[in-house]
Amino acid sequence: MDQPQLLPVIMSGGSGTRLWPASRSHCPKQFLPLVNGSSMIQDTVQRLEGVADLAPPLVICNESHRFLVAEQLREIDQPHSGIILEPVGRNTAPAVALAALHAIQQGQDPLLLVLAADHVILDQAAFQRAIATASEAAQSGALVTFGIVPTQPETGYGYIRAAATAATTGCLSVAAFVEKPNLTTAQAYVDSGEYFWNSGMFLFRASRYLAELKRFHPEIVAACDKALQSVHADLDFIRLDEAAFSACPEDSIDYAVMENTEQAVMVPLDAGWSDVGSWSALWEVSSKDAEGNALKGDVLISDVSNSYLSSSERLVAAVGVDDLVIVETADAVLVSSKQRVQEVKHIVAQLKAQQRSEATDQQRVYRPWGSYQSVDQGERFQVKHIRVNPGQQLSLQKHHHRAEHWIVVNGTAKVTCGERTFLISENQSTYIPIGEVHRLENPGKIALDLIEVQTGGYLGEDDIVRLQDDYGRIDD
Repeated sequence: MDQPQLLPVIMSGGSGTRLWPASRSHCPKQFLPLVNGSSMIQDTVQRLEGVADLAPPLVICNESHRFLVAEQLREIDQPHSGIILEPVGRNTAPAVALAALHAIQQGQDPLLLVLAADHVILDQAAFQRAIATASEAAQSGALVTFGIVPTQPETGYGYIRAAATAATTGCLSVAAFVEKPNLTTAQAYVDSGEYFWNSGMFLFRASRYLAELKRFHPEIVAACDKALQSVHADLDFIRLDEAAFSACPEDSIDYAVMENTEQAVMVPLDAGWSDVGSWSALWEVSSKDAEGNALKGDVLISDVSNSYLSSSERLVAAVGVDDLVIVETADAVLVSSKQRVQEVKHIVAQLKAQQRSEATDQQRVYRPWGSYQSVDQGERFQVKHIRVNPGQQLSLQKHHHRAEHWIVVNGTAKVTCGERTFLISENQSTYIPIGEVHRLENPGKIALDLIEVQTGGYLGEDDIVRLQDDYGRIDD
């Protein structure tokens, strides 16, 4: 049987706090539809459509994001080669080592196309041509990185200096990797024509990457190999040995391998790339009106220019402003000069210091069976909108401190309440008493939407006693 030649490795471990309030640590930017109707991780996968000899992607993510990854791949009917769960973050060198070791354990030695889940690439055809060029070099043993042709001096990116001579057709030899420069140095880099933005995307054969990593940092390979020795499958997920992986040194591919190997080459890429690292960067890659405004959602403006305005829940109106970012969500509004959006990190730091939920949680919380959103709450009551995906069910559970009233607004619910199991449809309701064992299921082919009214003395999410769960959850 022919082995797949090109395995996309999607790195989905980022927290995306620079795009607060839309991006939160429990639902960061890669899972949001920031540029179009698809999320960024969905775009990352879909822009590979048509690449030759392509295997289903292997995703590496934070354990707390596992259900978001699985659900977003399911939404676009995208098969995958596995979802590796990192119990702790150890940067890109160990993460890609896991991917390479896992592939070799499966009896394969594919080319690994390492991609971030949260980048924008506007020219899909140019990107795929660059992949083809990089694949040829990687087949010959090279470790390929993609250098972005700079459009302006940029202090937020590291740079790659290309050697004067070509390494092979379409590839340049790498002379050096350099750190993020100041503005004067960045301008000199751009003017020279020798420097490219470091995209953090790579292509190399799994065994070649492991050989070079073992040469320079054998302790990383050893720790990752040990973490995979006791791996166990959990639904779509590949769980590592937490203690072994936690002992792994933290390092990036650049520092661990690419700056040390003699086999590094670079493919220049001019494809409308952005890492969307700030609201101003998102404004740059967004469609704009004649006055330079990028507008998303229910937005009305008068005499506004060069601004980014986004509404997710309510009407946003602006009059007589220029060069602003205004972002509205269900629980927060950000207003910033476009020139100072990087400083949103100071707001996030204050929220974390105050232990406020706005730093971590969206109003809509995602679960393996669907999602829920708090609509209203007060003393001794809470109202939620619950959505259960087709064919999914919540855990069999009970609550010590609250009763629940369920009202179906769309679809059909299969309800277990004590010894009874029954169906309720649109405009019908049921009541779950305190302490009663119950379960909610969607047996249909469309989403089930219902309004849940909770009443009782304590309404926290930790008042759930799970008796049986399809997803193997203990406390989430």
